[in-house]
Amino acid sequence: MLTESDIQQYREEGQIVLPFCLPEEMVSCIERRSDELLQGHPELSADYVPGLVEIDEQWLAVGCIPGILDAVEQLIGPDIINWGSGLFGKPANDGIETPWHQDGEYWPIRPLATCTAWIAIDDATPENGCLRVVPGSHKDQELLSHITPEGDYTLYRRLEDEAAAEENARDVVLERGQVSIHDVFMVHGSRPNASSKSRRGITFRFMPTTSHFDYDLNDKLVRDLGVPDLGHRKLFLLRGTDRCGKNRTVELPENLERFWDIGSASIAAE
Repeated sequence: MLTESDIQQYREEGQIVLPFCLPEEMVSCIERRSDELLQGHPELSADYVPGLVEIDEQWLAVGCIPGILDAVEQLIGPDIINWGSGLFGKPANDGIETPWHQDGEYWPIRPLATCTAWIAIDDATPENGCLRVVPGSHKDQELLSHITPEGDYTLYRRLEDEAAAEENARDVVLERGQVSIHDVFMVHGSRPNASSKSRRGITFRFMPTTSHFDYDLNDKLVRDLGVPDLGHRKLFLLRGTDRCGKNRTVELPENLERFWDIGSASIAAE
């Protein structure tokens, strides 16, 4: 469980590393499943695979790890929907940059209240392109001006003015199995990976059910900004109830424990 100090840090800075590591057997399973995914779908980018759960609902088992959900509940409340997931690969020697941005720039969720859990498959360091954040950049709960970047990037929008982000950035250094959580308004990004070590991570996006996934807004963002269409994303009610009553949630998949395939290992955090 997060301490009051942990929660206060999240409120003040917009990002926190959870005070535990996932068991190695779980991380090894996630790693193996990630490798199998890319091997079985050569059309997917090794740098970024969005919509893991839409590819295979069994991936939701990772988003349902109790230790992660317990922390998310402490940060956004007891009524939780998972609406997104992804694999960030950033391969050794040629993993590309993720430019400075705020996630909420192209997420059709209103009110815009959500957080992302980033689960490290590899050690994440400045050398291999770890996550970088700007502490406190979320506090105004406002979106800054973004533009569509030119060049080879993992995302479709970036901050128009990146100077302040570069000046105030902090590296989020993680060990394999650690989990970082950040706010939807947090300014963040990552540098290219020019090292000989990969920097893989799994993300899950969680929102409180006082917010709703707005399909009309999604269509407008696609039309006006040219960002990816997120209208096909599945909304899974993981805890509590749909407080706003507007979300088109779907049934949880059965037998999620099959994802792990790690004998008697518990689906929990140490």
